[in-house]
Amino acid sequence: MIIEGRRHTQFDTLLPIECKRLPTPKDKERDEREYVTTGTGSTGGMQRFKFGHHGAVHRVAGMIAYVHEQTSAHWLRHVNGWIQNLSQEAGSDWSTSDSLQLVDENSEAGVCRLASHHRRQGELEPIDIQHLWVKMN
Repeated sequence: MIIEGRRHTQFDTLLPIECKRLPTPKDKERDEREYVTTGTGSTGGMQRFKFGHHGAVHRVAGMIAYVHEQTSAHWLRHVNGWIQNLSQEAGSDWSTSDSLQLVDENSEAGVCRLASHHRRQGELEPIDIQHLWVKMN
């Protein structure tokens, strides 16, 4: 199969997807901001795509959040707040342009779609992340 001039086999990733829980399960080894980043390592969801640890050759990726508590509006404020705080840290490669934008929400169905766009360093092309947040009961 050839997509955008690049040959793929059945073993190639066509769309990299990362899944996270909101809130992050409590554990001394986990960072509450895990949807976006982690203080140590590279297991933050958006972090993996932004810095090319996951999906480095891709320009589009997906993230799914399983929302176990609160509302999508609550998590949108928190996630964008974490990004804002990261953008203010000295030497940070995060910026407020990495923030999520609401695309649409169906609160009856418990589904929210968001999008974010990220510039990346070096030879990496920018990446668009499509976010799907699903309310879990």
